[in-house]
Amino acid sequence: MNAYPGLPGDANVEAWLVTIAHRKAIDVTRATARRAIPVSDTPDRPSPSHAGEHHLELTEAVAALPPKQRQAVAYHYLAGLPYAEIAALLQSSAAAARRAAADGIATLRRSYSHDLTTEFADDHH
Repeated sequence: MNAYPGLPGDANVEAWLVTIAHRKAIDVTRATARRAIPVSDTPDRPSPSHAGEHHLELTEAVAALPPKQRQAVAYHYLAGLPYAEIAALLQSSAAAARRAAADGIATLRRSYSHDLTTEFADDHH
């Protein structure tokens, strides 16, 4: 609205206002999507949907990975950390953290019988 006095006399004010309203609506929608949704009570236990037997198998498969691979997989795929942050946690380089995560996922794909894409997506969101 600060630009209104500087508009040329032949400017389409209605279109200008619609553009402002459109951009503001986008800003509000994006801000709402980023906000946490309050809940009345948080559970003390994992949800029943994550209590299946196949998660025990996944836990065992991840536990069998070498420590750096296990940590890189957990930090990246479960916690969503970027490789630069994982590198700092593991006291290595971002390339080494990326390699450890890739090697860990490759090992899990060979040794774990379920689809990792849906497993990690379900746990991460």
